[in-house]
Amino acid sequence: RCVPNHCEHGGKCTQTWDSFKCTCEGTGYSGATCHNSIYELSCEAYKHLGKTSNYYWIDPDGSGALGPLKVYCNMTEDKVWTTVYHDLQMQTSVGGSSPEKLPVLQLNYSATMEQISAITSSAEYCEQFISYSCKMSRLLNTPEGNPYTWWVGKANEKHYYWGGSGPGIQKCACGIERNCTDPKYYCNCDADYKQWRKDTGMLSYKEHLPVSQVVVGDVDRPGSEAKISVGPVRCQGDRNYWNAASFVTSSSYLHFSTFQGETSADISFYFKTSASDGVFLENLGNTDFIKLELKSATEVSFSFDVGNGPVEIVVRSPNQLNDDQWHRVNAERNVKQASLQVDQLPLEVRKAPTEGHTRLELYSQLYVGAAGGQRGFLGCIRSLRMNGVTLDLEERAKVTPGVKPGCSGHCTSYGMYCANGGKCVEKYNGYSCDCSRTAYDGPFCIKDVGAFFEEGMWLRYNFHSPGTSMKDLVSRTLLSSTDPEITAPDLSLNKEELSFSFSTTKSPCVLLYISSYTQDFMAVLVKPSGNLQIRYSLGGTKEPYNIDVDHRNMANGQPHTVNVTRNGRDIVLQLDHYPPTSYSLPAASDIQFNSPKALFLGKVIEIGKIDQDIYKYNTPGFTGCLSRVQFNQIAPLKAALRPTNSSSHVHIQGELVESNCGASPLTIPPMSAATDPWHLDSASADFPYNGQAIGDGVNRNSAIIGGVIAVVIFTVLCTLVFLIRYMFRHKGTYHTNEAKGAESAESADAAIMNNDPNFTETIDESKKEWLI
Repeated sequence: RCVPNHCEHGGKCTQTWDSFKCTCEGTGYSGATCHNSIYELSCEAYKHLGKTSNYYWIDPDGSGALGPLKVYCNMTEDKVWTTVYHDLQMQTSVGGSSPEKLPVLQLNYSATMEQISAITSSAEYCEQFISYSCKMSRLLNTPEGNPYTWWVGKANEKHYYWGGSGPGIQKCACGIERNCTDPKYYCNCDADYKQWRKDTGMLSYKEHLPVSQVVVGDVDRPGSEAKISVGPVRCQGDRNYWNAASFVTSSSYLHFSTFQGETSADISFYFKTSASDGVFLENLGNTDFIKLELKSATEVSFSFDVGNGPVEIVVRSPNQLNDDQWHRVNAERNVKQASLQVDQLPLEVRKAPTEGHTRLELYSQLYVGAAGGQRGFLGCIRSLRMNGVTLDLEERAKVTPGVKPGCSGHCTSYGMYCANGGKCVEKYNGYSCDCSRTAYDGPFCIKDVGAFFEEGMWLRYNFHSPGTSMKDLVSRTLLSSTDPEITAPDLSLNKEELSFSFSTTKSPCVLLYISSYTQDFMAVLVKPSGNLQIRYSLGGTKEPYNIDVDHRNMANGQPHTVNVTRNGRDIVLQLDHYPPTSYSLPAASDIQFNSPKALFLGKVIEIGKIDQDIYKYNTPGFTGCLSRVQFNQIAPLKAALRPTNSSSHVHIQGELVESNCGASPLTIPPMSAATDPWHLDSASADFPYNGQAIGDGVNRNSAIIGGVIAVVIFTVLCTLVFLIRYMFRHKGTYHTNEAKGAESAESADAAIMNNDPNFTETIDESKKEWLI
């Protein structure tokens, strides 16, 4: 049964009389034959799962021959960067060589050249920084002369161009831009100056990357020195992951060469449709076949025949699959079993017969979509991989009638990842989150934008640009949405929403103040007692309406969140993670915030009459952190710290230092590294690389032995305690050491504390207390 060994990727085979078993532990793969990678294919796939920037293990060829590798996935606002590092130090010095033996700097990466090649091949763009610092050390010579220095890339090819230039040119970046130190040369270093010069730039021809060696040729003369820096390989995008085709008629299809999956076949793809049925793909033989189809709105079928008769596996979903959302299908068939999984539904498995045919023999083309007169699939198919190879659906769709390259509607499936009011933006390859109307940034609009305020510092956000007339304000999205109440000609607000986070240890202070061209204002204060107060003055009453939160000291240095929503007379306040509390403005109060003028943070510097308490709290000013401040759709701190369209509205007194220390604490403790399947600590993670085994960090035998020893020691100690207590119970006299003043104390505890706050006992010869 184990000859030949059907266990892949180094899996260990053990056999019984009528079957075999593959042990996949330590391989990075799973399944009956250790065929399926346990890791995602790319950083793009991790972003699809809502993961943020971190180190992750990826397997760029899935079930192919390459093993997994560890990379850093940098999820920016609109791109996903995959970074692979090497061991060459930045600014590595080179010198003192001979013309016969040139210095060779070798770069050893955290992955094999084949693994990196798999990443660069599927990426949309790759780059690698390279720098040559020189003193009397020429770099490339002239385009006609022999180069002094070169670098070696993929396939051990020598390359005679430098960063910022392109293949076959033998120039540096300054030669392309025509700004070299000496215009007679095409590199700064080729001028051969005695002063330090530098040639730097990005190598971006991804077919040549990564840099594996740098050979330095002109450091053998007296006084010649050079320093080399090479950055990590960075690749952006994944053409395979978003490679998609849209089938617009039920008779349209794409065809590819025959699928070679004789003994082992795995197929995975994403689909989205509003149709209730249709064939995903099919490949035929004389009698053998393999087919995947949507049988109904809730059923996906995987059927095949290897000569033992047709076999069908069906996964039934409790929810509709034709909801125009992305769904993932994974089908596998090998000599031991076949399986089918849809999304995260339970895996359906069918064991192969112990005797019979095992080879799947196909001869026709592989059809994706309609085949053999059957009703084809209507909708989108994306990231179709068969035995680790991604089929180029887009390229084939460009020349096929009834099929369009690419797919739309990614936001319908992934829009939920855009948090805190971020807007999902549809892209040809995927989606991005627009955080411009939020107080957050980052790829999913979840990164707080905040700043530290020193004493006396303040920020003012003008609701209109300097020089803007009142009439012009009407047409602006001044304070909120398209609500007609908000853009009314009288520029009054019937409702507003305010949210922010802060931390401070000093009180009293003004956290936030919104002024107006009238006497109306809104303020959030920390009173001298450390309690929070929300103050509204909208006219109609002699005194402002105050909401006092007296149950907590907010000036305790801890982060606190404040959310205030007003709609007419109704006010809802939520503090931290307490339940929301409702309030109502007095009946005599106006409900319109008339002509808002400016928003202040930290201190109020406003012309005209200011409320007396606010004036008192204004000195010396707020000290601490403010974070994710948002008033309707205005984010003043973000406008100050990030270049946005509204940055011109901001005026700052003092130095604003970015910080997220005002961020709200987690309400749920973070998952431990041991239980979080996505946690990968770059320093301690032990994962397979080039055939090494995965260690789970625990020696089970040692744990069992340690447990037995602990039980024995505990039993012995309990026995000793029992014997000692028994001995002293029968000594005849029981002495105590009462604290002095026990007669007048209210309790025994009080007597001890009154006598000695440190609970030290005074023991003499006649009074002894035995504590066992």
